[in-house]
Amino acid sequence: MNDQQLLRYSRHILLDQIGIEGQEKINQAHALVIGAGGLGSPAAFYLASAGVGKITLVDDDEVDLTNLQRQILHTTERVGQPKVVSARQTLQQINPEIAIVALQERVAAERLSQLVESATVVLDCSDNFSTRHAINAACVQHGVPLISGAAISFDGQISVFDTRDSESPCYACLFPPTDQFEETLCSTMGVFAPLVGIIGSMQAAEALKVIMSIGKSLSGRLLLLDALSMEWNTIRVARNPACLVCGQAHAV
Repeated sequence: MNDQQLLRYSRHILLDQIGIEGQEKINQAHALVIGAGGLGSPAAFYLASAGVGKITLVDDDEVDLTNLQRQILHTTERVGQPKVVSARQTLQQINPEIAIVALQERVAAERLSQLVESATVVLDCSDNFSTRHAINAACVQHGVPLISGAAISFDGQISVFDTRDSESPCYACLFPPTDQFEETLCSTMGVFAPLVGIIGSMQAAEALKVIMSIGKSLSGRLLLLDALSMEWNTIRVARNPACLVCGQAHAV
């Protein structure tokens, strides 16, 4: 690192658990962030400010006035712009030293697989089960850690799915793709603005810990937040040997 980088990241470097070695791991990492909305905004903010060397943002949507109540990457002047373009502009202003790749597309299948394969860590900031399951399957296939967050109304959740660890479950162990879950969208249910900030920031924290291999991740634990009472609950999640995605019979 040069003198400017040593100064920029000095408050990380001062931490014994991070130091120069940990910060260099951050600088060399590639984070794939799928969704540049409520969760993706705070997550990308902190990944960029922390110095993640390459951030790929994927979102096919455009900035809408209704987004601005919670999607802090965007501004009023950018209504109508692609979210990833708006996000890239914001993040480059925060940290011009890092590479921001903006992809305005809805990724799936082989394209998603290629993006996941090139990433150090993946942050699922999407808002529907089909995308979540596709992301999870690609992460399992390529052995890439997945940081998953969700928020609706006053309820949030976050977990880490890292199948590099033989005991870690994947997303499908918790939410089997064969089960039917009711889709709840912010456009119909609403969402408390600071809630996405809390969950998205925690996604960034877990991603940075995974990148540096420090601390204890949320692998095997699902954290649930009730923001009305500001109470957290933890659910232990075990790997399902019969899982259709990561089970032994389906292991790659």
